[in-house]
Amino acid sequence: MHQLKQHIEKITPISDKEFEYILSHFTSKKLRKHQYVIQEGELVTHDHFVLKGCLKAYHLAKDGKEHILQFAMEDWWVTDYQAYFKQSKATIHIDCIEDCELLTLSLHNREKLCSEMHKIEHFFRKKSNAGYVALQQRILSLLNSSAKEKYEQLLKLYPQLFQRVPKQLLAAYLGVSRETLSRLNASNK
Repeated sequence: MHQLKQHIEKITPISDKEFEYILSHFTSKKLRKHQYVIQEGELVTHDHFVLKGCLKAYHLAKDGKEHILQFAMEDWWVTDYQAYFKQSKATIHIDCIEDCELLTLSLHNREKLCSEMHKIEHFFRKKSNAGYVALQQRILSLLNSSAKEKYEQLLKLYPQLFQRVPKQLLAAYLGVSRETLSRLNASNK
């Protein structure tokens, strides 16, 4: 079964015919490690479903410091949502940590599918709701949790990240130094 079909069916059942129609609205994209999906200042026209690989979404501060907002692995969606829904210029960067295969969906095609298929509108509503919850949890964790608590939470939720993502990127995501991350990693063994 196609990966995207499995992903959709975690929320709503769809027939093979419905899936073929849905898939016809997506475009395949292959990218190499370190290649940009989105760069700050570019017009954002697509949302990206990850078939293979790992990406990071981040903001570069004026001092050059990288603030990682999100990692995206297989079966995850990633874009600059503010720019995507407003059809405006990106305020963040998204690039590949590994070679990636993506399915991209334009806002026009997303809206078309949602207006034509209640199941897809339901799917995207549920995905958006889950995204809002995850974002709130991330913000509260950044505000209220110690470095150790943030590290343990990330390890519990996404242990595979620790095998795939360089330590300096995990440190940037957690808002700690690489040295602090090494200490946390050592104390957790």
